[in-house]
Amino acid sequence: MRMVFGVLGLVLALAIVGVLMKKQLHATGLAGVGAGPAVAATGAEPAATVREQSQNIQRKVQDDIARAMQQAAPARAEEPSQ
Repeated sequence: MRMVFGVLGLVLALAIVGVLMKKQLHATGLAGVGAGPAVAATGAEPAATVREQSQNIQRKVQDDIARAMQQAAPARAEEPSQ
């Protein structure tokens, strides 16, 4: 009986985690992880090779980081020095 409750508890916990993951993926727009969303997110053509897709993702991440650093630069300049 104790083992049955243990297994049911694990199944329930797994179900809760699955539902939360599904909601989070839908909220971020990454539902249906596979070639389709990755290609659409990177802007690469569907016929692009894996290497080209990888380079596009790397370029996008570098651009995003550079943009974030540029946005943070004025805020850091306004902070008083310690």
